[in-house]
This record gives sequence, C-alpha cells and structure tokens, in this order.
Amino acid sequence: MNDLVALAQINVHVGNFETNVKKIVSQITKAKSKGASLVVFPELAVCGYPPRDLLELEDFIISCEEAIQKIAVFARGIEVVVGAPSRNAKKRGKGLFNSAYHLKDGRIEDIYHKSLLPDYDVFDEQRYFEPNKSFKVFHIKGHCFGVAICEDLWNTEQHFLYDVSPAKELKRLGAQTIINIAASPFSYEQNDHRLQVLKENAVKHDLSIAYCNHIGAQTELIFDGGSFFMDNKGEVTKQAFFFSEDLLFNTTTKLPQKYAEKCSKTALIHDALVLGIKDYFRKSNFKSAVVGLSGGIDSAVTLVLAARALGAQNVLGVLMPSAFSSSHSIDDAKDLAKRLNADHAVIPIEDTFSSFQKDLALIFDGKSPDVTEENLQARVRGTLLMAVSNKMGHILLNTSNKSEAAVGYGTLYGDMNGGLSVLGDVYKTEVFRLAKYINKEKEVIPLNTIVKPPSAELRPDQKDSDSLPDYTVLDAVLHGYIEGRKSKQQMVALGFDEALLDEVFRLVNLTEYKRYQTPPTLRISPKSFGMGRRMPIVAKY
Repeated sequence: MNDLVALAQINVHVGNFETNVKKIVSQITKAKSKGASLVVFPELAVCGYPPRDLLELEDFIISCEEAIQKIAVFARGIEVVVGAPSRNAKKRGKGLFNSAYHLKDGRIEDIYHKSLLPDYDVFDEQRYFEPNKSFKVFHIKGHCFGVAICEDLWNTEQHFLYDVSPAKELKRLGAQTIINIAASPFSYEQNDHRLQVLKENAVKHDLSIAYCNHIGAQTELIFDGGSFFMDNKGEVTKQAFFFSEDLLFNTTTKLPQKYAEKCSKTALIHDALVLGIKDYFRKSNFKSAVVGLSGGIDSAVTLVLAARALGAQNVLGVLMPSAFSSSHSIDDAKDLAKRLNADHAVIPIEDTFSSFQKDLALIFDGKSPDVTEENLQARVRGTLLMAVSNKMGHILLNTSNKSEAAVGYGTLYGDMNGGLSVLGDVYKTEVFRLAKYINKEKEVIPLNTIVKPPSAELRPDQKDSDSLPDYTVLDAVLHGYIEGRKSKQQMVALGFDEALLDEVFRLVNLTEYKRYQTPPTLRISPKSFGMGRRMPIVAKY
C-alpha cells in the first residue's frame, strides 16, 4: 500500500444528512488536496450509527440514497469508501444491507455488504440487515483492497462467532489490504480488545489493515476513534487521535498513539464522559445544564465534567440543603462552584419538606418515620430541579453512579431524575478515581468532598455504609456479577462471602424496575445498564 490512503475519522449526527454530507465532502476535498488516491469513512457514516428503527422509514432510506449521490459527485480524482445502508434488491430476507459504497469518477463504482451482523450487547443489526454471502475486491494502481465492515474482522480463533471468515475470503481473492470501516463503541477495555482481534487477522492472513472508526457520541454510545493503519505483522504503524476528529494518512510522520501507555483507564473514562455530555447537548440542540449539588463526590464530579463539556458559564449548580445537611457539605458545594466559575443557587427545602409532611399527616397517622421521609426529601429536590430545568431551559444531569443504580440506592422521581445520566455506568470507586484525576494538577474539587465518608444526608449522621457494604467490596461483587456475568458459585470460589453475594444479587435483581425508569446513561463499560443489559423486570432469577 505505497499509494496515499486517508482515513477520515469524523463525528457525524444520526439523521442529519445535510451536516454529514458537508463533513464528508470537506474531508474528501482535503484528502484530495494532499494527493490521496483513496479516502475512507466509518461504518454508516452517511446516516450516523446507530440509526436503529429509523431504518424502517422509507424517507430515511431515500435520504441516504440522495446523500450518496451528492457525495459521489466529489469522487473525481480520488476514490471514496463510505458507509451507508443499501437496499436488498433480491427481496429475500431483510430489506437492507449494511454497506460500504465505493465511489469513483463521480458515480457509485460498487457496493460491499457486511457479512457478520452483531446482535449482542448494544448491537441489534440482525433486526435490520441481511448478511452478505459473497465477496469481491477492487484495485488501485495495482494494489488489491478488500472491504470488511466492523464485525467482519471479529471472527477469529479466539473470538469465534460465525461460520465464515471475511478476512480469509478476501485474502483468497487476492486482497493485500483490508479496509475495515467501523462503528466500535468505547469501553475502557475496547481498544485493547479490538487491537488484538485485528492483529490476529493481519498475522494469520498476511494482510495489512486500514481501520476507520467513528468518533463522537450518539445518545448513550460513545465512539473513541483511534483509527489506524496496521501492517501484516500486526503492528500499528500510524494512528489517529482518540476522542477527536482526525484525517490520518498512511504516509504521515505521525507516530502511533499508544492508547494504554498514554492514558490510564480513568483518563479515558474522563475524556469519554466529557465527549458524551458535549455531543448529547450539541446534537439535541441543548445549550445548558443544571446539576443538583449536595457537597458529595458524585455531584461534584458531574458538575466538573459538565463544565468541561459545555463551559462553566452554561452550567448551574443548585444546592438544596435540609435540616440534615452538614454545614461543610454546603460550603464544599459553594466552594466547588466558585472554583469552576459556575453559577450556583441555594434553595433550602426544609419548609417544603415540612409542608409535605403536614399534608400527609392524616394518612400517615400512627406510622413511624422511615425511608418514606428520606425519599420525600429526594423527591422535593427532584421536583425543584425539574422546575428549574423547565423554567430556565437547562437539561438536568443525573448524578447517580453505577453502584447505586445496581442496588437500588436511589429514589425514583427524586435523585434519579434527569435528561442524561453521566455517572450511571461508573462505579463509586471509579468516581473517587475520577475526582483525584480531576485534581491531578490543582484542587478543583474540594479535598473534603473526596475524603469524607459518602452520605445521602437524609437523616441524622447517615452514611452510605449504614445500608451498603464498603464500596470497594460492593463494586468488586457488582463487577463480577454484571460485567463478568459470574454465578454465585463462581464468585464463592473466588473467595467472596456467600451471604454478601446473596444480598447484593438480591438487590440487583429486585431493582430492575427502577433502572427501566432512569435517563439514558453514558456507556463506558463493557456491560452497561440499558441496551447493554436487557433483563426482564418480572423474572425470577
């Protein structure tokens, strides 16, 4: 592959054809000006990924086809490979293919279809697309290229899922380089995983690989980019940036960006969450956010991430102290807002809470105070935050973490309110690491917020440890059960206490109904709640 090839790692917007086409055409023009013979775009770049049930709308498919025709006009003096759906003309099976269009001389030269359609975790492609059954290659100046779409290269000996190997078939047809256009969502394990899978293909089949991935967020899914060129020995020779757009040439002097060496897991999660917030707001045409501040670490981290994504001037922190709020929590929350240069407001809830108690006194007569009164405080706060959101046009960011979401340590229509859950896929122990990472250069989050024992402050001297195991223990159990999909017996064999496992598993299973009512959650783990973990509410398990 001696000729100049470019990988256009772009941030597209699902269904925004005008913007997507402009961005694609701009990158074609730029690559052509640099002398590239071929420019490659990600999977379904024309319409955005994942389009989901938009694919069932005829107008949407027509828009895809019209967009391809507009892009093809600019494929003169340069060839283009770009992802978009195409129709299944045979009228058997699904009506669409997930395709890569090869554009040349101002027209569609050929179309290549995806063979291996994932239907696990967050993927549901077999719902929409027909799998490809035949393979073909193309040539540029004597070099033979094959096209594989994302999952097509994930069928290796260690990751065997399908009966066919597109890499093997393309090599048999003479391919020297495989163009792999992808929509590979971020998780803190994903890059190492994808590098290993693609290296296995490159070495086994003696192929070089040009891998072009999406960058940007589409609701809960975040795409990290990291597009690269890999030689037939499985070595990455050139690599694009992570979490930002890039145009990468195979002859550039840019050195590979060593993902794992350059960035810690916490740094990657931080960058992913900032991008997730930014794109959720930008692509939904929202401008500003409101965050309920408690002086605790979850709301503090959320406020910082929001300020970094949207600008501090576009974030409002609202403190809602009650009789149980400690003075240092209020001071810490005010101090954080001041350090960020973010506006804040204080709305005491004691009078409102007392009013609710008075209104409920008759029906609650003879019943002792319990968790109901604690939840009522959370619901007062949730109502106030939604009123601010409604009146000011700010989107409420939910601050609950994954540990709380897993065991139901949250109040429906209270602290579980929000338009977007920022930390809902981040365990509490990782939230602490995020806070320390944020403070690595200077103290942004007040130190007291990080070191004090976590508390919801809904009753006197309350601590999370009153109701939950220590978070280091709890998170280890949750990770084994949720990400690891391990049984109780497997975890007992690893040394976990059986009674603890029974209680944590019970809480996770019991509160599935709550998680069905949470906001969309930014996904940063290999197994997130929502689309990534679809459990029935009423099942007995």
